[in-house]
Amino acid sequence: MSNKTMSGAQALIESLQRQGVEYIFGYPGGANMPILDALLDSPIELVLVRHEQGATHMADGYARATGRAGVVLVTSGPGATNTITGIMTAQMDSVPIVVICAQTITANLGLDAFQEADVSGISFPIVKHSYLIKDANDIPRIVQESFYLSETGRPGPVLIDIPKDISVTDMVPNFEEEMDLPGYTIPHQGNSADISKAAEALSKAKKPLILAGHGILISGAEKEIKFLAEKLQIPVVSTLLGKGGFDEFHDLSLGMLGMHGTAYANFAVNDCDLIMSVGSRWDDRILGDPDVFCEGAFKIHVDIDLAEKDKMIRPDIFLHGDAKAILEELNTQLTAGDTDKWVKQCHAWRKKYPLKYSKQGGLKSGHVLDVLNDLIQGDAIITTDVGQHQMWAAQYLLCKNSNAFLSSGGAGTMGYGFPAAIGAQLACPDKTVISVVGDGGFQMTMCEMSTAMLQKTPIKILILDNKYLGMVRQWQDLFFDGRYSGVDFEGSPDFVKFAQCYGAKGFRIRRKGDVERVLKEALAWNETPCVIWAEVELEENVFPMIPSGQSYDSMILERPKEAMAPPPGST
Repeated sequence: MSNKTMSGAQALIESLQRQGVEYIFGYPGGANMPILDALLDSPIELVLVRHEQGATHMADGYARATGRAGVVLVTSGPGATNTITGIMTAQMDSVPIVVICAQTITANLGLDAFQEADVSGISFPIVKHSYLIKDANDIPRIVQESFYLSETGRPGPVLIDIPKDISVTDMVPNFEEEMDLPGYTIPHQGNSADISKAAEALSKAKKPLILAGHGILISGAEKEIKFLAEKLQIPVVSTLLGKGGFDEFHDLSLGMLGMHGTAYANFAVNDCDLIMSVGSRWDDRILGDPDVFCEGAFKIHVDIDLAEKDKMIRPDIFLHGDAKAILEELNTQLTAGDTDKWVKQCHAWRKKYPLKYSKQGGLKSGHVLDVLNDLIQGDAIITTDVGQHQMWAAQYLLCKNSNAFLSSGGAGTMGYGFPAAIGAQLACPDKTVISVVGDGGFQMTMCEMSTAMLQKTPIKILILDNKYLGMVRQWQDLFFDGRYSGVDFEGSPDFVKFAQCYGAKGFRIRRKGDVERVLKEALAWNETPCVIWAEVELEENVFPMIPSGQSYDSMILERPKEAMAPPPGST
């Protein structure tokens, strides 16, 4: 126990230092001034953002790139409520962030004081845990617990609400106080009998498939999943967030599955006789129609969160525990079966139904990303926004490393990609970081260009500009007889001049012949952030596509000649 008297704010900052915090992404206000003052005497760097939502996405990008919790500091009221979108994004995708919200003084709680908001109540459904600190002596323990809760088990956001009077209260902090987390246990090994049954089922399967989810990255099970796939010669499909858990340049990789997955991945899903999901929650974008998903196939589900058991589908075997630990035990029991014909069939599908884009007409998004993939060969961190560009990026930009494809999956948060890239670049200063965004989502958080410039982050922002809110336009094209409503994005700025007005570098791609040259120039530019403005074809659609709620048999490989009826209640 320290004998030094500190304010609550000083104890908070000292506690963060002890957690190894490098950066705090934040914005000032009346209620958090004592904390900002204490931060001046700390080696922790404050990254001053332009909007609190940007702070949460930067912390999220930092966390996904490192596996360590990103930290946010905001003031009370609107400062706190502006973090809600970012908190939900982190919760939906199991990302560890700690959000510290300053609050009105304790005596004013519940009295509708100036800039008071019940952020604990507002955020309750979208956090892993939350604290309202009412005693300054609890600060060191609560910070320690917050990071432990955020980073362990199934990671997620933890919120700390700290009233201003607690920040200025003098106290003698006890940094050695033990955590008090009754009932919080982290499942680890899994049931050995069920693991043996899974090993037997895998060995007997003639057409097995591995579904690689985000949990592989979280648990650090990349080597184990590779061993399993190679030992039994099992093809691998990945979720959007699972990209990089298995090297997508590997001969057994079939890429992403689901609504906009590769055709060959989806054919394999539809025809397999066993599917083993590791760290995936079988979300609706994967399942399509859950009643017929992998109909007749033996299903194995590995997940650390018991709440995911039987939630979407009922597997034949559920292995509850840490993916790495379960795979380590499973891999000691493997007996290779005969999958030669199956692997050849998957390769035949990949050859017959490759990703493609038309060489006719204007500049295609697929063309830009295909060339970019050839140039970077998986050696970069990619962040995306949400929409058509996100799906094209997931299809064309192959990942060979973990924690290298950062995207908002569950929440589908527009505005995520650019600030997440700033956080990822600060976390990995020696890595090339590329943010692939659309003209719609980028404009939601493009004010963070100030932050990117001040932090000297040489991120590359590739804007695929089709002058539309493209994914909504695509659905209106396919399912609403081309009756476009609210999707024309006329009025966007000249993005090269936008970059230049901040002192950043701007590039422009308008012709197919300029793609490789401009991308090479942009990748070589490391003095400042740079914007690559690619003016792509206006009404290009993302294919393959499985309409929402429909079976894999309904996969569309190209634009149908007539409008389709939307599935009832689909989104």
